[in-house]
Amino acid sequence: MSSTAYSRPSKLPGGAGERRLPPRLMRGLTGKIEPKKLGLGLLAGGCLALLTYVSLAKLFAIYSPVFASTANASGLLQNSPPASSSAPQKEAITPPEDTTFVGRKNDDPVDPVDFPEEGPAVAVSEEPGLPEALVSRKEKEAALPSEPNPSEKDQDKSIGDAKMACDENGIDEGFPYARPAVCELAGDIRVSPKQKTMYLVNPSGAAGGFDEKGEKKVRPYARNDDFLLPAVVEVTVKSLPSAEAAPQCTKRHRVPAVVFSVAGYTDNFFHDNTDVMIPLFLTAGHLKGEVQLLITNYKPWWVQKYTPLLSKLSNYPVINFDEDAGVHCFTQGFVGMYRDRDLILSPHPTRNPRNVTMLDYNRFVRAAYGLRREQPAVLGEEPGMRPQMLIISRSGTRKLLNLDEVAAAATALGFNVTVAEAGADVPAFAALVNSADVLLAVHGAGLTNQIFLPTNAVVLQIVPWGNMNWQATNFFGQPARDMQLRYLEYFVDENETSLKDKYPKDHVVFKDPKALHTQGWQVLAETIMKQDVQVNLTRFQPFLLQAIDKLQE
Repeated sequence: MSSTAYSRPSKLPGGAGERRLPPRLMRGLTGKIEPKKLGLGLLAGGCLALLTYVSLAKLFAIYSPVFASTANASGLLQNSPPASSSAPQKEAITPPEDTTFVGRKNDDPVDPVDFPEEGPAVAVSEEPGLPEALVSRKEKEAALPSEPNPSEKDQDKSIGDAKMACDENGIDEGFPYARPAVCELAGDIRVSPKQKTMYLVNPSGAAGGFDEKGEKKVRPYARNDDFLLPAVVEVTVKSLPSAEAAPQCTKRHRVPAVVFSVAGYTDNFFHDNTDVMIPLFLTAGHLKGEVQLLITNYKPWWVQKYTPLLSKLSNYPVINFDEDAGVHCFTQGFVGMYRDRDLILSPHPTRNPRNVTMLDYNRFVRAAYGLRREQPAVLGEEPGMRPQMLIISRSGTRKLLNLDEVAAAATALGFNVTVAEAGADVPAFAALVNSADVLLAVHGAGLTNQIFLPTNAVVLQIVPWGNMNWQATNFFGQPARDMQLRYLEYFVDENETSLKDKYPKDHVVFKDPKALHTQGWQVLAETIMKQDVQVNLTRFQPFLLQAIDKLQE
C-alpha cells in the first residue's frame, strides 16, 4: 500500500465550484512579468521578513522576564534550586556574606540577613536561542571566572578572635541573693537551640574559661536560687578548634544575641521585672533594639503578656530556644543576664558600666506602654481639681481589712479614689497607675506597679508587722526614690495586724520577729507574710495629709 503523506494533490486547492482561468490566459499573465523584476521583488520581501523577525525578537527579549538582566535573574533565583548549567560552579557570582552586625538597613522591617547558609552557587545561564547581540555585558562578565572580592576573602578575619568573659562574682555585701553567672561571647558564635549549645569557634584557644572538655555550662536565669535553678534549662558553651567542626549556619544575624530563661518565679509581677525585664534592660537596653532575644523555658503566654516590653528591647521576633531547629550565627552574644538588687540599680564596672538607673527603666516602660503622663497633678492649678489616688487591693495575704474606711477617709481629704487589683492585663493596669498622683498599697508585688507612675508622684507603702524594714526599703522604698517618686511608709503596729488573733502576745512573732528572718524564707512566708492589716485611721490620717503635702512640693 502506497503512502499519501507527501503525494501531490490530484487537483488545485479550492472547492469544485471555484472559477478557473483558461490555460491560455494564465500563460499570458506570466509571460508579462519580467524575470529580473520578479527576482528583485522576492529579495525585497525576504529582507522585510527578516527585519520583522529581528524586531519582534528584540522586543520579546526586552520585555520578557525570561530574558532579564543578570542582576534581576540572580535576585529571582536567590531562593530557587540551582539552575542547570555546564559552566563550572566557581564561575557563578554570588553576593558576599555580610557578618558585621549592622542590623536593619533602610528601615527594612525584615531581618536583612535571613538567607541560607552558603551552598551551591546559583549559575545564571544564557537562555537558549537568545541572539548573541542581545546578551548584555553584565551577563558576559558573570560567565567569566573571577577572583573573590576582598570582603569574601577576609570574611573569617572580619569576625575577630574568639573571646569569652564570664562575670561569676555574684556576692554583694548587704544583699542576700547571690547573682548567677553571665557570659559574654565574641567571634564566630553558632547557636543550636536543639542541642542547647552555643558553639564558639576558637582555633587559637585564646578564649578561656572552659573546663577540661572545652565547655562552660550556664543556667541563664537571673536569680541564683538553689531551689529554682535545677528547673532552668542548662545551656552549654562549647569551644571548637575550627569552623569545619561547627554546625553549619541556617541563619546569620548582624546583631548580638541574648539567651535567657523565663523559668523560676515568673508570672509574679515583682519577679517578672526583677528576674527578667530589668536584667534584660541592663544587659541589652543600650543596643537600642538591635539585638536578637532567644528565650528558654519558653512560655507563650508570658511572651504575649510582655510583648510591649520585649518589642521595645528588640526589633526582631523572639526565638523559642526550646523548639527552634535552626543554627543561628552571631559575632557577639550573651548567655544569661546581668542583674543588680531587684528594683535597685547602681553603677558597677561589669554588671552596670553605663550607670543605668531605675529612672531610665521607669521612662523605658512608660514609653513601651505609651504612657504619656510624665508629671502628677499640680494642686490648685485648676479650680475644683482633685488629686487622683489609686489603692491597690489584694485578694490573698496582706489584705487591707478596712480598705473601705481608708478610701472614705482619703475622699474626705479631697482625693478622687480608685480601688483596683492588678491583673493579667498589664497595659490596662499600667495606664490606670500612670493616671494616679498617689499610689497606696500594702507591701507586696502590687507595689511593683510604681514603675508606671509619672515622675514626682507619691508612693505610700503600708508595711506589715514583723521587722519588715529591710524588705520595705530595698524592695520598694529605695526604688521609689531612685525613680524620683515621693515616698512615704506607714509601719503597722502589733494591734493592727491579724497575727494578734493567731499568736499569743509572748510568741516570737511579737517578742523577737527579727529571729524569724534568720530562719529562712519558708518560715517567714508561713508567719509574718501571712497576715492582714487593719490600720488605725487616727494614726493613718496624717500620712494621707503628708501625701497631699508631697504633691505640693
